[in-house]
Amino acid sequence: MNDEIKLASARRPLISIAIPVLNEAGNIGALYSRLIALAQRMADRCDLEFVFTDNHSSDETWQMLTQLADIDPRVRAMRFSRNFGFQSSILANYLHTNGDAVLQIDADLQDPPEMLEQFFQLWQQGAHVVYGIRRKRPEGWLLHAVRRVGYWVIDKVSEHPIPRDVGDFRLVDRAVIRAIAKVRSVNPYLRGMIAGMGFEQIGVPYDRDARTAGESKFNLMRLLRLGLTAVFNHSTVPLRMASFVGAAILVASLFGAAYYLFVRWTQPDLPRGFISVQLMVLFGIGLNAFLLGIIGEYILRIYRMLRADPIAIIERTLNMQPDELKL
Repeated sequence: MNDEIKLASARRPLISIAIPVLNEAGNIGALYSRLIALAQRMADRCDLEFVFTDNHSSDETWQMLTQLADIDPRVRAMRFSRNFGFQSSILANYLHTNGDAVLQIDADLQDPPEMLEQFFQLWQQGAHVVYGIRRKRPEGWLLHAVRRVGYWVIDKVSEHPIPRDVGDFRLVDRAVIRAIAKVRSVNPYLRGMIAGMGFEQIGVPYDRDARTAGESKFNLMRLLRLGLTAVFNHSTVPLRMASFVGAAILVASLFGAAYYLFVRWTQPDLPRGFISVQLMVLFGIGLNAFLLGIIGEYILRIYRMLRADPIAIIERTLNMQPDELKL
């Protein structure tokens, strides 16, 4: 075990359960009941705190969290001034936890919080990151296929291995949280960020449950957008691809020019092709636009980093002191 876990063994460790929420009023009650039962079951091994980040819900989510915080000091929460996105919500949550380790779960109960017992045991054995590997998940075949292809592509093009079929359901050691706090990404992809940090990481297979209430916030477009974030944040392959494609087009153009000169020399009366020229011009314009778009994605991330926007803006808090706020 590392030194931090040895130090924690002298007392009962604190485990933070980080929960980002957005319009999850239908799930808060069931989630809290299961968290309380889990805390009672693990009372001989650790203490728990429940840290919520509300991405400016428009339903009764914040009111329900307020009621829970009034009766249970373990419930701590932040409400953002607007929706800053799911990944930023997770990152803000990590930065405001106090635990020796942090368990990230969704409020829809698709990832069973009871798996903390298994994660906790592996963490005590020395693992810095324990993540859930989804064996199966209740969703449509199209979304499932897009996810599988996306995970494969992200893993292949990334500069470091990123586990496949793995979401944000994980237990993370405090040492990893401190490392995350040093990375100021305005558009984070935490799965890739944590995977690229190293440390001892282990996966636990599980079957994902169906959502208990409400609707999923991840449709196909948001999933594709998250996939693009993963690629551009953790891979230089698109930039290098732009260079290789440009070089390949240049070589093809030289061969084409040589072939054209040869044909003109052997057949002087060959009519000039207007359509072929127009097609080549349109192809060149489209290719340039595509390559500039790739370069623009990287420039946009540099611009946002230099602009140094906050991860999120906190509007209200529950059971938190002003000196605890780190955004």
